[in-house]
Amino acid sequence: MTLTPVLRRLRSYQRRIRQARMVARAIKSKHHPILAHIIPMRRCNLSCAYCNEYDKVSEPVPTTEMLRRVEILAGMGTGIITISGGEPLLHPELDEIIRGIRSHGAIATIITNGYLLTPERIERLNRAGLEHLQISIDNVMPDEVSKKSLKVLDRKLQWLAEFAKFDVNINSVLGGGMAHPEDALTITRRAIELGFDTSVGIIHDHDGQLDPLQEKERAVYDQILKERKPALFTFAYDNLFHKNLALGQANDWQCRAGSRYLYVCEQGLVHYCSQQRGYPAIPLEKYTQADRDREYSTKKPCAPFCTVSCVHRVAMLDLVRNEPREALTRFFPPATPGGPPQLPGGIQVLTTIFLPPADGRPPSPAQKIVGGAAMKIFGVK
Repeated sequence: MTLTPVLRRLRSYQRRIRQARMVARAIKSKHHPILAHIIPMRRCNLSCAYCNEYDKVSEPVPTTEMLRRVEILAGMGTGIITISGGEPLLHPELDEIIRGIRSHGAIATIITNGYLLTPERIERLNRAGLEHLQISIDNVMPDEVSKKSLKVLDRKLQWLAEFAKFDVNINSVLGGGMAHPEDALTITRRAIELGFDTSVGIIHDHDGQLDPLQEKERAVYDQILKERKPALFTFAYDNLFHKNLALGQANDWQCRAGSRYLYVCEQGLVHYCSQQRGYPAIPLEKYTQADRDREYSTKKPCAPFCTVSCVHRVAMLDLVRNEPREALTRFFPPATPGGPPQLPGGIQVLTTIFLPPADGRPPSPAQKIVGGAAMKIFGVK
């Protein structure tokens, strides 16, 4: 028995406070990025057939350049910086990049295939200050399409459960006519057993567009939703985006890519996302507030059938910012048509503190006092 699970729980509470402050800032103002992806390494140690985000030859971006990009993003007010790839664990000075992110007060996360994780490597990530790690697992047994299998990675997951002091999310995938969709349920159950957060993604084509679920895949998806216990934000995301995607239906939303979400490739250019590389393709150091304001309202033709969850989640915060009561109704639908939204207790408390009464009356003096105190706790001026 080690203290790691206890320490991870304590650190998780601290992270929740920081995340709450990040959300409060995002809702308070639309003039800074909420999330940015940075790519320090396009090369990958795997060759998954469906992936268009890797190569076999690229050298790592110099650490000094990565730290410069992190500093620029921090200067924009970016709340979360996610390191992706390729395979970020191949970068020889990844820990230094993570420290750089934390030194600016941003939340540091990585997305990895997990192959290079060892107990020693996990401890180094702990010391660097990593706050969140995600692994997507595609199947139970490796096949010609993907080697990211539970069979190969399960030992890595056990090490994460034993040693990681950061949050871990295991993402399973559905769609694309995969041979064994039931694997996604097996992966979800194993992640829950190990105490990790879970999510489920829907496979997209090479433009990030929807590949609708088949009947058997939808049944697996429904069962996953029944068995897992998602966090509030994930639950809201399922209601707002995933349920339509699972049915092959378009989503009606405003994509904020290029504004609230930035994808910075290995060349240091800003793109909409990993699946829409090529525009605006402006160097990060030349990407201005005017660029971000323009892209905030730009209609993206790929949006209705987009499956890129990072961009979806960022847009959810702006929906709360712009139309808070409508957003809550969409996130937590009423039990009966026309009824009130089914708000969890914590959300009800926050609604009472921050939103004016639904009947249009001005907030009471007590509500103003409590709201002001809460804003100070969340670090919002």
